[in-house]
Amino acid sequence: MKLVRRVGQWFFLRLENLFNILFGDRLNPLYHLGAIAFLMTWIAVVSGVYLYIFFDTGVKEAYASVERITHEHWYIGQIMRGLHRYASDGMVLAMGLHMLRHFVFDHYRGFRWFSWITGIFVMWLVYASGINGFMLPWDRLAQFVTIATAEWLDWLPIISEPMARNFLMEGSVNDRLFSLLAFMHIGISLILLLVLWVHTQRVTKAQTNPPRYLALPLLLALIVLSLVWPVMSQGPANLDTLVTTLQLDWFYLPIFPLIYVWSPKEVWWLVLGGTGLLALLPWLPPPRRAASKGFQLTLRPGDETVSARPGETILEAGLRGGIALPYECRSGGCGECKCTVLQGSVDHGAYQSGVLTEAERHAGKVLMCCATPLSDLDLECENIGVVRDIPIRTFMARVQKLERLTEDVMRVMLKSLDPEPVRFHAGQYINIVLEERERRAFSFATAPHEAELIELHIKLIPGGAFTTYVFNAMKEGDILRCEGPLGSFYLREDSERPIIFVAGSTGFAPVKSMLEHAFHTGHWRKMHLYWGVKSVSDFYMKDLPERWAREHDNFKFVPVLSEPSPGDNWTGRTGTVHEAILQDFPNMQGCEVYACGSVSMVETAHSAFLQKGMAEDRCFSDAFNFAPHIKGQGGEVI
Repeated sequence: MKLVRRVGQWFFLRLENLFNILFGDRLNPLYHLGAIAFLMTWIAVVSGVYLYIFFDTGVKEAYASVERITHEHWYIGQIMRGLHRYASDGMVLAMGLHMLRHFVFDHYRGFRWFSWITGIFVMWLVYASGINGFMLPWDRLAQFVTIATAEWLDWLPIISEPMARNFLMEGSVNDRLFSLLAFMHIGISLILLLVLWVHTQRVTKAQTNPPRYLALPLLLALIVLSLVWPVMSQGPANLDTLVTTLQLDWFYLPIFPLIYVWSPKEVWWLVLGGTGLLALLPWLPPPRRAASKGFQLTLRPGDETVSARPGETILEAGLRGGIALPYECRSGGCGECKCTVLQGSVDHGAYQSGVLTEAERHAGKVLMCCATPLSDLDLECENIGVVRDIPIRTFMARVQKLERLTEDVMRVMLKSLDPEPVRFHAGQYINIVLEERERRAFSFATAPHEAELIELHIKLIPGGAFTTYVFNAMKEGDILRCEGPLGSFYLREDSERPIIFVAGSTGFAPVKSMLEHAFHTGHWRKMHLYWGVKSVSDFYMKDLPERWAREHDNFKFVPVLSEPSPGDNWTGRTGTVHEAILQDFPNMQGCEVYACGSVSMVETAHSAFLQKGMAEDRCFSDAFNFAPHIKGQGGEVI
């Protein structure tokens, strides 16, 4: 068994790598086999409804109505018949590869037994519905399938009278047979849809729809195939003659020649024995290398804790626990779910070697979709979305407006091209996905209730490729790839403590989002904003918090300059921003702090606030949580 799985993994990994080169990992069909099977099922259902509307259930009428649909419906009938047949074949192919892949990668044991067993039920229903469907056109293929099925079923001891006797001569069947066959075809298909729904219930975030840019080409390919190689009847059935030459559908009918080469009894042993073996696989040796008990996983930032079941991957455990983890292929082919193990050990599993290098493994990197815990784990994931009610998603956005606020700060307004509105919590951020999967993270400066346009404040970083592009080459109408929302830096609304917002440079962006959200929802808590910059010109939107202070009695704005020049004519607060806060709040015990700025500013402020009595869990910061990974300042986290 181990050898079979190793060979299977070797084959799949190399085939997946080839498909990654041809299609890209996001559109690799082998990463969406289950979803493709669902797509084929729905295509077969929709086309089947069309065919049934014009199908006549009668001995003479059945064949004639199918011919009329095929040849007299201005290609629509031909296309629908082709879609029904080829989508059904595609369903079998995708379903078979889906089960084979789960077998060779050992994803059918432990808690996965339910999905595996219900998948076997799905397989039986697909074949029962398909074989039943081949009987309906009542051509020579339908005659062969019907008689062979009757002879095969006659071997079962529950059949008291031989069913094959009903097909001895022309005229021995009547119209009721076709009413029964049509009823069975519809009934089995409805049961299939129900079992498919049950099949996905134990799979967290089960993907039942392939990506649009994969689904549309597949549908187009089926339409083209229906036109180029149309499905035709093989002559009317005639029970007075023996069928000797046929074109079989080898996806659905491979066992039927065996009924005559072997015997019905031997074919039953093959089918029932194979089904029994598949059903027993989750409990057969050798066992997978996995722990016999579950483990606790702590994911940072956010300190979210979930329990992993035995044999469950990190990604499966996190998604089941409601944590919005980043992922794409779920098969070790894209690297979207890469994270760092800070403490503990894992079984890395099988994945594309180019996605996770040996150097990265030695540095503690793992792929959450493949790695299974072998102990309690402490994990760090930069792109974690710890807000449970808003999932991370990828979308395209158009640059709607560019506005240079200062010499080195640009306001970029983006409009999502997705029909689904962008949802986020005030203070979170999005990634701009560049070539080669590089990312640049920027905080939402927009409040959630004004998310029709996404506002970003981008500071020019000397030598920064992306920020240089923003200032020198980006233009309105450009399209950017975005993913989010991300981050644990968002406004907590379950407290009555006064809030101190600390912003350094473009760290004002997420603070702006939080404050505008607070004003919109009617927060009555005392709120103080300390915005620290080097010179007066760096206050790129100073008039906005000044207006807030005039309009809201519970808000106070304190600008702070660290390096005022004589030409600034500055009469306000000077020095570091945290020193200004401690002058006003010598005791931080009853405060809640939200800080965003440079790493040094946030770390220094955090340490000083703790010494003045602030509780560890009342200081929230992007920069502090991501400190080992930040390059740049304020709202830009790299």
